[in-house]
Amino acid sequence: MTEKELTIQSVLYRKKILQYIYQAKAGHTGGDLSCIDILNVLYNKVLRVSPETFNSPDRDRYVQSKGHCVEALYVVLASKGYFAEEDLNTICKYESHYIGHPTKKIKGIEQNTGALGHGLPICVGMAIAAKLDKKDYRVYTLLGDGELPEGSNWEAALTAAQYKLDNICVIIDKNQLQITGPTNEVCSTDPLPEKWESFGWAVREIDGNDIAALTAAFDALPFEKGKPSVIIANTIKGKGVSFMENQIKWHHGVPTEEQYHQAQHELDTVLQSLID
Repeated sequence: MTEKELTIQSVLYRKKILQYIYQAKAGHTGGDLSCIDILNVLYNKVLRVSPETFNSPDRDRYVQSKGHCVEALYVVLASKGYFAEEDLNTICKYESHYIGHPTKKIKGIEQNTGALGHGLPICVGMAIAAKLDKKDYRVYTLLGDGELPEGSNWEAALTAAQYKLDNICVIIDKNQLQITGPTNEVCSTDPLPEKWESFGWAVREIDGNDIAALTAAFDALPFEKGKPSVIIANTIKGKGVSFMENQIKWHHGVPTEEQYHQAQHELDTVLQSLID
């Protein structure tokens, strides 16, 4: 996809995310909207994996550690053909596998996640396995800035540096808000670049809602040979919908009918401007 095509795709993904959260009356709207540009570039530009190769030992791996933002992942996987999009009409319904966190019962999902701080340790194991098996696949994981205080992240970060895992990439969705408030008030982990560098990682900080910046960062991997890479993606919670942006209540807020139509109208206006 070109940069313009990816930009249009992000708007379409945002519309779908809102549609399914509105229908399900459940979801993590703000975080879904902040991270969707990252998932868009990963799945449409970067990852060497498809529905046909998902069981291949040579595929790239992606694990969504911030599992509560699963609606964004569902929408992207459906668009790539891992399952029929109409399956998403069952999100959070009785006996549906499309629950509020990733589960391996759904094709395209590598690992069950949702207990925060688990994704990076799992991915370190995957990256070590690739080195031992002399495979060239790359391992990616998305972390929320609100999950970084979990100690398991830093144990895994130390391990990745120890074993020189330059085949792993962490992306941090730094939207600066978590369920109970601003991250710097709940449990600050700033300054993030210096912390990750001190743990032996190569760091790049970008605008995580900028398609060109994301593409350039992924194209540059690994940032340093012999070091794991981390992309600190500065994003906006609720990105793309004016009344949701940077508002803590939209961490897991569900739009009313009026709010839903207003949000869709805003996105349609952006979409039209991109197409014209």
